[in-house]
Amino acid sequence: MPQGFAPNPRVLAVNEPLAYELGIDPVALHTAEGARFLTGASRAPGSSPVAQVYAGHQWGVFRPVLGDGRAALFGERRDRSGALRDIHAKGIGPTSMSRVDGFATVGPMLREFLLGEAMHALALPTTRALAVTATGTPRSLGGVTLPGAVLVRTARSHIRYGSFEYATRLEDRSVLRRLADLTIARHYPDEDGAAQPYRRLLARIVDAVADQTAGWMGAGFVHGVLSTDNVLVSGETIDYGPCAFLDAYDPDVVFSSIDRHGRYAFGRQPSIMRWNLDRLGEALAPLLAADVDDGRALAREVVAAFDGLFRERWIAVFRAKLGLGPTVDASAVEQTAQTALAILADNRADFPRFWRALGAAARGDRSGLLQLFAPPARPRVEAWADEWRALGPDAALSDATNPAIVPRNQVVEDVLGAAVEGDLGPFDELVALLRDPFVSPATPLAEKLAALPPDTASPFVTYCGT
Repeated sequence: MPQGFAPNPRVLAVNEPLAYELGIDPVALHTAEGARFLTGASRAPGSSPVAQVYAGHQWGVFRPVLGDGRAALFGERRDRSGALRDIHAKGIGPTSMSRVDGFATVGPMLREFLLGEAMHALALPTTRALAVTATGTPRSLGGVTLPGAVLVRTARSHIRYGSFEYATRLEDRSVLRRLADLTIARHYPDEDGAAQPYRRLLARIVDAVADQTAGWMGAGFVHGVLSTDNVLVSGETIDYGPCAFLDAYDPDVVFSSIDRHGRYAFGRQPSIMRWNLDRLGEALAPLLAADVDDGRALAREVVAAFDGLFRERWIAVFRAKLGLGPTVDASAVEQTAQTALAILADNRADFPRFWRALGAAARGDRSGLLQLFAPPARPRVEAWADEWRALGPDAALSDATNPAIVPRNQVVEDVLGAAVEGDLGPFDELVALLRDPFVSPATPLAEKLAALPPDTASPFVTYCGT
C-alpha cells in the first residue's frame, strides 16, 4: 500500500444488504476504522492479501502475463448461507501485478456499484460492490484531476479464464491441476469424484456461460470488453468498465470508445463468449487427455454444446419477456421474439420500453407499445401484436420479467457527475430504485428512468481503464 495513499478516507457508499449477507456490520464500515479497512490500510485478522496473476486474450491477441493491475484480494468470508465470497479491492495503488498506476476514481467506482446492483436485482449473476471509499488523494487522467476512490467488491471467486491460460503455460503442470481442483471444489463440488472431473468442469462452465449470456441479451446489457481476463469461470459478470444498457435497439451497437471494429458489440456477445470458451477449453486440454491434441479435440466437443444451450436459454429468457407459458412451442416463442427484435432494429425503437409495454398490451391497451414507433411502422407492429396475442400471453408474467426501472445511460452519467461533485443524494436514490426495478414510484428520477431518453446528437460512449 503506498504511503499516504488515503490520507483522509471517507466512505461514500455501503451496500447494506450485501454487508448483512456477509455478516458484516454496515455501521462499522462507516467508522474511521471501517474506512481504513476498505482502503486496505488495515487488515482483517488472519488475512493475507494477494495480487492475482493471469494471462488472457485481449482483442483476440494473447497476452502472456496480466494481473490485477490495481487490485488485490483481501481475503475470503463465508456468507450467511455458508458460501465463500472473495473480498477484493480495486484502486488501491501499485501492486506486484500492476500494469497501470494502480489508482481509481470516484465516478467509475460508483458506476460499478450501481450496475452490479442493477444486475443483481434482475437476477443476473454478478459481482457486487460492498463499498466505495474516497481516498482524499486526487488522480490525474488526461490532464483532468479527479477524486480518488477504492471499490471493495465481492465474488464467488476471481478465477478467470485467463487464470487457466496462465497456468497451462507454466512448466509445472501441477499448477493447472491444482487450479482446476480448486475451481471444482469452490464452484462445482458435486463434480468432485466424477469419472471425468475436468471434462465435467468445462461442461459446467459452458452451461453457466450459456445462462449468463442469454441473461445479458434479454436485459439489453452490453459488457463492452469481453476479453478472457474479464470473464469468470463462475458465470458472474465482472469488470463494469465500458459497459452500458441498450436504449434504442441496435444489435451492432458499441459503447466502448476503443472498440472501433465492433468486436464486442451487443449482438456479437454470444459468439465472442463461445470464442472465449474455446480458449478456456484449450487451456484445460492437458487435463482432458494424455495427448494434448486429443485433449483439445475433446474440449472443442464440450464447448460445441454452448450453441444449443444458449439457444435453449435464450428462448427461455424471451419466453418470460413475452409472457408466454410453457405450453407455447419453443419455435413459436423464438420466431415471435426474433420478429419483435427485427421490428425494433428496423425502427431503432426503445428496447426496455417495448418489453415493459407488453404487460398493458396483453391486457388490451396497445397505446404504450404503438407510441414507440413512427406512424408508418405501426401497422407492422399491430400485425406482430395480433400474432403474439394469439399465443395467450400472461400480462402478470410479462410485468414481472420486464423492468420498469432501467439504468438509463445518461441518467447514470448525470448521477455520477453529481456524486463526483459531492452530491450523493441522487446516487443513493438511484441505487434504491434499481434494487426494486419492477415498480416505478412517482418521483422525478423514477419517471426519468422509465421514460424514453432524450434525443442527443452524440452517441453514448464509455471508457476502459476506469
